[in-house]
Amino acid sequence: MNDRLRLYSYWRSSAAYRVRIGLHLKGLAFETVPVHLVRDGGEQHSPAFHETNPQELVPVLEHGQRMLRQSLAILEYLDEVWQEPALLPATARERQRVRALAQLVACDVHPLNNLRVLQYLEREWGVPQPERDNWVRHWIAAGFDAFEAMLAGHPSTGTFCDGNAPTLADCCMVPQLYNARRFGMNIEAYPTMLRIEQACMDLPAFQAAQPERQPDAPRT
Repeated sequence: MNDRLRLYSYWRSSAAYRVRIGLHLKGLAFETVPVHLVRDGGEQHSPAFHETNPQELVPVLEHGQRMLRQSLAILEYLDEVWQEPALLPATARERQRVRALAQLVACDVHPLNNLRVLQYLEREWGVPQPERDNWVRHWIAAGFDAFEAMLAGHPSTGTFCDGNAPTLADCCMVPQLYNARRFGMNIEAYPTMLRIEQACMDLPAFQAAQPERQPDAPRT
């Protein structure tokens, strides 16, 4: 397919970060369309962006005339359309494991520390910033405890979360580690995750996807 790719993204969105990693791993050129999630009450709530995604969330990947939503669904779409290098393993059992790891982050951890959840806690219940930060750290730690246990000593764990090539699981894990550091978590208790993260960050695809390297990231 020769249709252009446009990624509606916010530099610090971990869901958009996952998709950027996948795009770079596939070697796909794409245009970034910044959507500032905080400025002016959040550009994702504008009527124009509502047409792009009725959920008012990033990322959205525009591929030709198609609007693709939800980060994991986008990553699997990329894997089906551009099959090499694969983001999912060859066997059903290994694919299930990778999807389980990815969904642990994307479905169980990330939604509880998403911007809109934190804004709701502040707006509706007046939860102060320190308590909101504690909320985030609690749920990340609960997820990381399980993620580390699922990696450590497992025969399928290799250089990366599954085997010796990055998969959907690595695309999800690395941005969540970034979030953990943002909220001041002590992550030394997760040595397997940290070892794999370092292997990921040695790759140009992961480097190019980093939040601070995005065109809409603040310049200091």
